[in-house]
This record gives sequence, structure tokens and C-alpha cells, in this order.
Amino acid sequence: MAAEQKKGRRTRLDDIAARCGVSISTVSRALAGEKGVRPEIRKLVLETASAVSYALPASVAGKKIMLVASGAAMIDYVRNQFTLHVLEGLNARAAALGIEVAMRPIADEADEARVIAEMHDDASFGGMLILTVDEEDMLAAAADLGKPVVLVNSDDPYMRLSSVTPCNRSAAFIAAERLIKAGHERILFMLRPGRRTIERRLEGWRDALQNHGLAAGCEMVLEVDDWLPDLGAEAVTRLVRDKGLFFTAILTAGDSLANGAVRGLQAMGYAVPQDISVMGIDDLPQSAFLNPPLSTVHIPMRELGATALDLLRDMMLGLAMPRRRVELSCHLVERGSVAAVSRQQEIMPRS
Repeated sequence: MAAEQKKGRRTRLDDIAARCGVSISTVSRALAGEKGVRPEIRKLVLETASAVSYALPASVAGKKIMLVASGAAMIDYVRNQFTLHVLEGLNARAAALGIEVAMRPIADEADEARVIAEMHDDASFGGMLILTVDEEDMLAAAADLGKPVVLVNSDDPYMRLSSVTPCNRSAAFIAAERLIKAGHERILFMLRPGRRTIERRLEGWRDALQNHGLAAGCEMVLEVDDWLPDLGAEAVTRLVRDKGLFFTAILTAGDSLANGAVRGLQAMGYAVPQDISVMGIDDLPQSAFLNPPLSTVHIPMRELGATALDLLRDMMLGLAMPRRRVELSCHLVERGSVAAVSRQQEIMPRS
């Protein structure tokens, strides 16, 4: 009997899902006692779990988790709405699960040490979410906590911590492919460097261009010091004045820089998309109200927060091993800032 129970405890969620003919997420929700699972399905899952001696988890309702947000996340919260929507999705999911979320901002190493110490010493915290943090010291300290931790909108290159991000490389690939199909062969990529998630977008742009034998070297990359639209406009203006308009389209790593690029081009007398096409990535709500409305790639911001909490919940219940990297799919949003190339343009700056 002991041997059978030991074998049963190794039974995975996907085994139960296969036996019941449902998805793994349905099994997870049924075992956790969540709403939204039909009574007959819940009964089947519980009976199957019992039959294979699967250790049924306790509910996470009433548990408390810590949400650690970096300075970059808080700046974004004020400027744009990416972080806002991530938090909306997370908080809505927390309410459904009955989990209390305690937010802790961090601005420097002293703050990192403070929140790690609090998480370590306070037994009431069952797990931690870390939002938009890349610093190695913080990741290493979180990996040594001995409690479940999930990174949100970032990842751990050593895979010590589980993470949830959009599929940034795919997002940029989709955007670049759209421009290439419209006939663009010289596509400038504009970004603020520094974060791994943004490097993934640079990689996706490069993937698409190299697949078509197009130029994807450093001369086609424009780096900006910050995500502010005004800085994006200044960078594009300076580039065109110095080197001429040697590209027919701009793909930016974020909608805010696309906004700036459009402003800068229009201020120089160029028409978007008639002279230059511009594509963003994020699909921030304000992008639909630009002139012209911005074509972009939708990042599932709310789903990032909800999925990260679901993963943390599963880890708190002992259902999500080993550590994993979850990437959410993104999709193209067609608006008015991209047009087909009607000629091989060699446009010089207008006076």
C-alpha cells in the first residue's frame, strides 16, 4: 500500500487531465475549489485524483502574497498603462481566489534587502510576485527564500525562478513580418535598451529580417535613452537630419516610442503612413487615438497578471514543479499607420 501511495503521489496533473478528458487548467481549478468548474467535472476530477492517491491540495483562500514592484514598473504606472493593466488582471484574479496582495515598491538595493527580509521573516506570506525586475542580486536573493516566487514581465536567465512574460520575440517577429509583407525592406528598429524583455523584441525583429535576407545590423537600430515620446521624436529627427531617410518603416519596441516617431516625422513634413510606416508593440489604449491610429501588436497585459498569480497559486499548492517559463501569445492590431510601399523610396529630409 505504501508503495502504491508513493507512486500515486508522483501522478501529475496532466495524467489526471488525460483520464478526465479535460485541460490541465481545469484540473487545477477543480482541485483548488475555484468557481467556474461545472459540478460534474469537479466531481470527476476529485474522484479521479482520489483513485490515483493524488494528494488533494488545500485552498489558497485567505492566504497572503507579496507583490514587489520595481522603480521601472512604478514609473510606467504613472506614464503609461502597461503596469496598470497588469495589476488590474492580477488584482481581479486575487479577488476571485480570495488571496490578499500586499504591494512593496523597491527603488534601490536597500529596498530589495528590506522586502526580502520581510518575506523571509513573515510566515503569513505564502509567496511572492516580482514585477519588472532584472537585477541579479534581487533574483538570487528571491531564489534562496525557500518560498514560491514568480517573476512577472521579466525572466531569470538561470531558471532559478518561474516567470510569466508575453512572447516578446514573437511579438516583434509578427510586427516585422507585417511590414515586410507590405513591401518594406529597410525597417528601422527603435528601442530603449537595458531590459531582457526588450532584447527579446530586438531578437524578433532581427529574426524576421534575416529570414528574408534584409539588413538587420546595428545601422538599422536606433537606441533612445528613455521611453518618453518626446525623446523618441528627438531621436528620429536627429537621425534623419544626420543620415537622411534611409528607411521606409519604423518598428518600435513600445507604443510610446512609436508615438514619438510619428510626431518627429510629421514635424519634419513627412506623412505617416504615405511616406513612412510606423508600427508599435504593446497596444496601449491611447494608441488607437493617435493621428493616424497606431498599428501595433497587442500584449496581453491583464492576462500577464492573472496568469502569474495562477502559477504562484499552483506553486503554493505544490502543483507547479519544476520551475517554468510561461510566455503568452500576442497578436497584430491593424490600424492606420502602416501602408504598402509604392516605390523604392530614397527620400531625403525636407526643409
